[in-house]
Amino acid sequence: MPAEIRKTLTHVETTFIEGGKVASTPLTLIAAMAVIRNPWAGQGFVEDLSPAIRDCAPPLGEMLTEMILAASGGGDAVEGYGKAAIVGMNGEVEHASALIHTLHFGNHYRNAVGAKSYLSFCNTRGPANAPLMIPLMDKNDGGRRSHYLTIQTSVADAPGADEILIALGASIGGRPHHRIGDRYQDLKELGHDVENPAAV
Repeated sequence: MPAEIRKTLTHVETTFIEGGKVASTPLTLIAAMAVIRNPWAGQGFVEDLSPAIRDCAPPLGEMLTEMILAASGGGDAVEGYGKAAIVGMNGEVEHASALIHTLHFGNHYRNAVGAKSYLSFCNTRGPANAPLMIPLMDKNDGGRRSHYLTIQTSVADAPGADEILIALGASIGGRPHHRIGDRYQDLKELGHDVENPAAV
């Protein structure tokens, strides 16, 4: 059966000044969150997680994607993206991972924003008000360091012991005053091929 959703939340923050200097382009960070009952709660160790993954992950991915699009103004506006989940203290980290590490969840977001890179992620276990960390990267360019960002927030009453907090994150813009270059400069300096960065 589909996920039992207790509530949804949208977090939006916009940075106008960083390091005492006005940003030429403000940075907006968006998190779309859903608090759901852990579909494996009370079942002990479940060997096969796939039935609940297929029931819960697609509608969650679709709903959270729509929340991001509504807050951002559309997929074209999204530059950085990522995902995260926190399972409550009675659950396994594998339960949090199961719902976000599946194409049944992530492809809704990836397709809606026209992304090429993988969705960066964080999956943890914690109590209510645990820090929710959503790492972001450029949706099309994994080496673009200006969009290596992290959304940090929390939900005061979630996750409960038998709940999971599921989230998608987005950025409109990159870090203000970005000045550490991109991976490509480092690879060039180290004499590595951009297409084979590990030189293997």
